[in-house]
Amino acid sequence: MRLKLVLPMLIFALVFSRSMFAQTESPVDRRAELKLVSADFELADGPSWDGWSLTVPDVKGEKLFRYIPAKKQMLTLVPEAGRISATYFNHGRHFLSDNKAGGLAFVDGNKKKTIVKFKSEADQKRPYRPNDLVVDRTGGVYITFTPQNQVLYISPNGEQSIAVENVQTPNGIALSPDESVLYVSEFVPKKIKAFDVTSPGKTANGRVLAAMDDGPERGADGMCVDRTGNIYCAGPTAVWIWGPSGKLLDKIDVPEKPINCVFGGRQMRTLYITGFGGLHSQLMKVNGVSPQKPGLVSLKPAAENPPKQNAAIPATDVPDSLTPYLDQVFASYGDRKLLADIFVPSSNDNKPMPCVVVVYGGGWHNGDKSKFRALAVALAQQGFVTAAIEYRLAGEAAFPAAIHDCHAAVRFLRANAAKFQIDPNRIGAVGGSAGGHLTGLMASGGGNPKLQGDGGNPEQSSRISASIVMAGPMEMLTGSVAANSRKSHEKMSKPDFKLDPAAKPLSNSNSWLRSTVDENPDLYRLADAFVQIDKETCPILFMVGEHDNPARNQPSRDKLTSLGIKTGLKTYKDGQHGCWNRNPWFGLMVTDMVEFFRATLK
Repeated sequence: MRLKLVLPMLIFALVFSRSMFAQTESPVDRRAELKLVSADFELADGPSWDGWSLTVPDVKGEKLFRYIPAKKQMLTLVPEAGRISATYFNHGRHFLSDNKAGGLAFVDGNKKKTIVKFKSEADQKRPYRPNDLVVDRTGGVYITFTPQNQVLYISPNGEQSIAVENVQTPNGIALSPDESVLYVSEFVPKKIKAFDVTSPGKTANGRVLAAMDDGPERGADGMCVDRTGNIYCAGPTAVWIWGPSGKLLDKIDVPEKPINCVFGGRQMRTLYITGFGGLHSQLMKVNGVSPQKPGLVSLKPAAENPPKQNAAIPATDVPDSLTPYLDQVFASYGDRKLLADIFVPSSNDNKPMPCVVVVYGGGWHNGDKSKFRALAVALAQQGFVTAAIEYRLAGEAAFPAAIHDCHAAVRFLRANAAKFQIDPNRIGAVGGSAGGHLTGLMASGGGNPKLQGDGGNPEQSSRISASIVMAGPMEMLTGSVAANSRKSHEKMSKPDFKLDPAAKPLSNSNSWLRSTVDENPDLYRLADAFVQIDKETCPILFMVGEHDNPARNQPSRDKLTSLGIKTGLKTYKDGQHGCWNRNPWFGLMVTDMVEFFRATLK
């Protein structure tokens, strides 16, 4: 019996580790093959992802298409688009590089609307026709002009300036996740140049980051980045991938010449590649960078047919009463930078304010800090400094990396308390689903040395003073997480099991911890917030929808109560999992959060 049990477990461990995580440096999920999505283009060019669909320009067919992956449906978005060489989605708007018309435009309904036209000087032999573009967090646009060897910057007010000059045949363009570096591909020499961004539209310290050494064929084309900071560029036969320091990580071979690429899909873990062969997709291990939510900046000109706001989705507008500090680097691990969006309320007396760390969910595999933008803004409007943080997901790093990142964020906030008007003695956290597990672990494991990591500011404490867990599991060694770990292992051990790398993991914990609960019970114990509850644990409030197993975490509430630690359960009528990010529950839950944090962060 012992041999029969151990053998399939060993097989599972070998298959799992050698499949998804064998190439630790490559961000490509080699379990999945490159797939052809559609070949029905004359020439597919620079795509963009808007959260649910992919926009693809057919530069020769002069149409703009929309691909909806959930329905596997291709629709015509703008039938008479002209020669659009690239698109970029940010701040709720599809920006267009209008090559034929020599301008910058955006999609307004099913038409294009011009933002600015580029005028050619009289002594210019070739007119200014934009090639590729990238939009920054302020709403400014960097655009490459290949014959002119320039990159122009269009400010949110429409002012034009030269961001980069004397760059050879600039083609593709991208910004690092924290927008501190601008990357430009030089088409003919096939080099990737990096420029430090000193302020929006201003660059310095241009240097060669990398080069394609695959022969004389042209050339270095469209670009994108992932959330870890890796740089992707379409070359003559493949998409090349470098780390932030310029180290070549991998190449994705494409049947016909690729032109551009972008991350998309429901999990932001699909790399879409356009080119002479149409539209292809490749599953990745890491996630892309999500676009900025609408409501951060006011874009001009205004749209005549703005997209309708879904009444069920809380608004993400940032009011003038808050000062946003976006993409703040709170921890670094080599080239990897962890980012936070910090919102500081206006204060007449400049007194330090309580702070709340906001941790998104997504099964430890998906999501990003923008997912809880509305919550971070709503709490900040009630007088809390809020920090919506990112953390390393399962495809990038195994547990305990994510909790290391959460604790690094707390230490960063304490170390920079004066800058952000934070009272370092009044820091709490709120998280939903997997984020709820992490905030529960922050509450009970804040003093555990194994959960601290080396993300910086080691002189600061990682402990928080209050925690809200929204439908996240406290128990890992026991309960539903452990049961699903065993059930998943049994299913994967069957001879007829076929792995679908694009499907949701059978067990998120097995994927995240790289083992089953029976293979590594000590690691599951380290991830278990329930077993680590002691007299030093801070108050924890549990919030859950009526239809989302309110009895979850009752053992934690009993244990907290026995230790005399403040706890409680708030249940929301008709609420499902994730109701904290939906109306009408959003407002009710924010009210209860504010009451709890005001009582505990005194």
